[in-house]
Amino acid sequence: MRGRRRRPFPRMTRPVVRARAEQPTSRAPKSSKNRRAPPVNTIFVQELRVETRIGVYAWERHLCQPLVIDLELALPSAKAFASDDFADALDYAAVVKRVQAFAADHPHKLLERFAEALADVLRAEFGSPWVRVRVAKLAPVAGAKRLGVVIERGDRR
Repeated sequence: MRGRRRRPFPRMTRPVVRARAEQPTSRAPKSSKNRRAPPVNTIFVQELRVETRIGVYAWERHLCQPLVIDLELALPSAKAFASDDFADALDYAAVVKRVQAFAADHPHKLLERFAEALADVLRAEFGSPWVRVRVAKLAPVAGAKRLGVVIERGDRR
């Protein structure tokens, strides 16, 4: 038996596991963590570039600066998924136009306040129960590609 190694322990076999019949239970889940959340339908707009005057310093408010905005809006209704009717849908183009109009004429100095006000406008005018708004300045400081803020407002049903 030269060249063959002998194992120090005998080879173990796996135990046979027999499945037990499932017992029906009438107990409710112990916590709400076990319940599935209702589905959320959203629309999104990514990397919308707008020009605006925003900033803490006076020189910033005298120059137009590009902002990049990402939006996600919960739909007020799921009707459009079944009806295929534009009247039941949220108009993406109207959302984009409203964001552009808001950015062109606002009084805010901080990105945080800008994002908060934009979230309020989107929820009020488009009936969205929940929004996520991400606003970023492009290359505002040396070494950074973007700086910004992300907020979520409302109830994500």
